[in-house]
Amino acid sequence: MASSAVSKQSYCHSLAILSTTLAFFCVAKTCLAENFKPQVESGDDFIKTSCGVTRYPDLCYEKLSAYADTIQDNPTQLANVSLSETLKNAESTLIMVQKLLKKRKLRPREADAIKECVETMKDSVDELQKSMLAMSDLEGPDFDMEMSNIQTWVSAALTDEDTCMDDSEENSIDGKVKDTIRSYIVTVAQLTSIALALINSIH
Repeated sequence: MASSAVSKQSYCHSLAILSTTLAFFCVAKTCLAENFKPQVESGDDFIKTSCGVTRYPDLCYEKLSAYADTIQDNPTQLANVSLSETLKNAESTLIMVQKLLKKRKLRPREADAIKECVETMKDSVDELQKSMLAMSDLEGPDFDMEMSNIQTWVSAALTDEDTCMDDSEENSIDGKVKDTIRSYIVTVAQLTSIALALINSIH
């Protein structure tokens, strides 16, 4: 009888030790899992890192960080948002230049230079629009061809913007008008450069 009691006591003691040991391993496993959990880069960090490959990282981050939740860590989405921001700025710049042409009393040479700028900005907007459309349908067997087209169009848009700046510098445009045009065009050209760099980063 006494032997049975001792045996039962030993059994209960062993069970308690086993339970404690299992509990310890469960806690240890949980701790290890937490400590070695893969670190997923946040959308904000991803944007900051990606903007580092561009010529204008500060402007890039300033314009795109607000879309961190949408972009997350997706390079295609990042390039798409960047292109969208560039297009919006190009369109507003085109409108501004058109208004200058209508509202200001310009000498013939000034008017011709600004008309040239309007035409090149129209081309830039058109090329960015085509790029946006192609970016919305990158999935499928034509990926490489579509990417090549997008890169060509965005590069052409950047060339058009540079041409507009060159025209305003080379012609005798009133200083205030020239500075206004240049301030807008410079920003658009920088945004276009950023978009092109981020598009080139897509694999």
